[in-house]
Amino acid sequence: MAKNPTPRRAAAQQLASLRAAGVTRVSRSTRVQVVPPERARETTNAPRGTDALSQDSASAATCPSAGPSLLETNRSGLSRVEREEGLREVALRVAACTRCQELARARTQTVFGVGNPEAEIMFVGEAPGADEDRQGEPFVGAAGQLLNRILEASKLKRSDVYICNILRCRPPGNRNPLPDEAANCREYLDAQIELVDPAYIVCLGSVAAKNLLGLADSIGKLRGRLFQYGRAKVVCTYHPAYLLRNPAAKKDVWEDMKFLMRDRGIDLSSK
Repeated sequence: MAKNPTPRRAAAQQLASLRAAGVTRVSRSTRVQVVPPERARETTNAPRGTDALSQDSASAATCPSAGPSLLETNRSGLSRVEREEGLREVALRVAACTRCQELARARTQTVFGVGNPEAEIMFVGEAPGADEDRQGEPFVGAAGQLLNRILEASKLKRSDVYICNILRCRPPGNRNPLPDEAANCREYLDAQIELVDPAYIVCLGSVAAKNLLGLADSIGKLRGRLFQYGRAKVVCTYHPAYLLRNPAAKKDVWEDMKFLMRDRGIDLSSK
């Protein structure tokens, strides 16, 4: 496990992480209120929904939305400036978080989120890797480069979407997040979803799908279906890191992106 950095180095690393998350100044505002960890939603035990969306031939399920609101205002009415400010404030809280002591001791810096605060599409992965821990931004390593190519093929830019993870600290050895770690970090994810208020959420991999939706099914069984989380439609597909190990699955992700974009009224089949 990495040694604890000196206070000066730790402060410099955390400032770099906050800049990557879009923090340019610290505000005294209290727009975002982080709830105590005991009130964080336990997604792994969440019941599966049954309300259907009539979307072509795709099956759908309605999953429980977030727990107590982290916002004092109506999220659907937030301006871009208010969303940016809210995300900055949550990023500051994340930067100071030590709930998961093992992760807090081992991290170089926290990895909050990046992208358009008014994004229509939010991508959710599982946790930062070594490159992300070093740079303070999600999806910047080999898997991130592949995600960028997937976005480009889907007529999207990285600046069009919002990208984050289930965890905001790198797990040792890039292991999967533990249930209590995901629960400790859940309110930060819920705050990002509330503030960005996306119309679509793309779960990258089974860890993201399980923790967001509370579903234990494999990605193979979740693909090609629309789920509902709050007002957002949710699509599940393979994590880019999985594609690096299993290139044959790239065609499945392409089908998932065409499925997503078709629901948005954009036909990618003519490319």
